[in-house]
Amino acid sequence: MNALFRTPLQLRSRLAALVPASAPAPTPAPAPAPAALDLPALMGAEAWARLPAAVQRRFGTHAEPVCYAGRMDLHCSRLGRVLAWLAWPLRGPLTPDCAKDLPVEVAVTPDGHGGVIWSRRLGRRVVQSVKRAHPDGPGVLERTRGGLAMALDVLEDDGALVFQSRHYLWCLGPVRLRLPALLSPGQCRVEHRDLGAGRFRFTLTMTHARWGQTFQQTGEFIDPVQES
Repeated sequence: MNALFRTPLQLRSRLAALVPASAPAPTPAPAPAPAALDLPALMGAEAWARLPAAVQRRFGTHAEPVCYAGRMDLHCSRLGRVLAWLAWPLRGPLTPDCAKDLPVEVAVTPDGHGGVIWSRRLGRRVVQSVKRAHPDGPGVLERTRGGLAMALDVLEDDGALVFQSRHYLWCLGPVRLRLPALLSPGQCRVEHRDLGAGRFRFTLTMTHARWGQTFQQTGEFIDPVQES
């Protein structure tokens, strides 16, 4: 009889003892940090060793911001000019200008996530992109703020450091959509060649398989860091 007249508090305690406690909700695993951009590892030890010491320093760690000043010649074809204007709303890194001896500044800054921000001031225009380790495999992914991107191979060619495009993409958050080669400005080749005495030459060319060369940019720059 006493069991029939338990207080509500006693009944709740009894039921709580009979019903197993629910397991705590699992804590979501933190998103993996992006891999740091490691050009020596991407190129291989032998290829990296063939680069001049000044090039190795400029592209080795990117631990500190640096700004390079120089002058460049810019050229683009009619198709290149159209593509540059079409890509401009998406913060495309190409400029539709043709110019000689144009003053240029290139600022290189760590982005805090293992990548490197490249900001280029060409006359009055400013273009910017970020180079990071490609999240889906070997190589480099260079991306603009508007989502346009290139998958790049990195290699050594006769003592020069070379970035060469494999294909183009449009990135929307984590989604990456590959763009048709026919609608691209062509294969991009970027060469950094040391000239000694704190100088180097930067050369960018884009060559379309059907329409030929669409862009060429080349010029000499001064390295503000003095070699010891």
